[in-house]
Amino acid sequence: MNATSTSHDVAAVDHAITSRMSVRAFTQQPVPRELIAEVLQVASRAPSGTNTQPWKVYVLQGASRDSLVDKVCATHEAMRTNPELAKDYQEQYDYYPAQWVSPYIDRRRENGWSLYGLLGIGKADKDKMHQQQQRNFRFFDAPVGLMFTMDPVMGRGSLLDFGMFLQNIMVAARARGLHTCPQAAWNAFHSIILPHIGAGEGERMVCGMSLGWADESDKVNTLVTPRVPVEEFTRWVD
Repeated sequence: MNATSTSHDVAAVDHAITSRMSVRAFTQQPVPRELIAEVLQVASRAPSGTNTQPWKVYVLQGASRDSLVDKVCATHEAMRTNPELAKDYQEQYDYYPAQWVSPYIDRRRENGWSLYGLLGIGKADKDKMHQQQQRNFRFFDAPVGLMFTMDPVMGRGSLLDFGMFLQNIMVAARARGLHTCPQAAWNAFHSIILPHIGAGEGERMVCGMSLGWADESDKVNTLVTPRVPVEEFTRWVD
């Protein structure tokens, strides 16, 4: 341990990291603008290649949040009625692989069925699945929605920088008692989102995020996703 660090510092940082989770039910308690700005200011200390700081953030609250929810939910419903519409709503970059392989597909399936199982949603419950998916586009009732974009001139390496910035937001939020849910689900609806938030020409969606106070009474927030042990993903090269 560094001489300038204390066990309290270590415990506080570790708690903020390990207590972070993807919350899928929030209360309606507002989040002060000053608190959001504070989280973003702290998060901006994230490293980036040659200090390019490629992140752009749009904060939605109140009417702007609710209006976007209405637009995207209506489109999501229309896509269910007419699946052909899906071709008009595609991500601007490949977040997931075109072809899944083990162990990643196994972890994905475990995550999905753990969530649906907790909520009592079976494989044949298409209506309930659809409703749960749409919870994404309601920010899981969080009062704050964040949209993240990046200029198209930036390379793929900037997505690595962006990931560190996003993690900083989530950890800084936890340190202040807030919770988050990072969401790639929004990406397919960039043609609706980007004009709504007033994004500049050519800006690309990176992801969305819900931010607020967790609803501790909702059972969906009892889901704790597993992590593989260090020995499984680490090789010591002597």
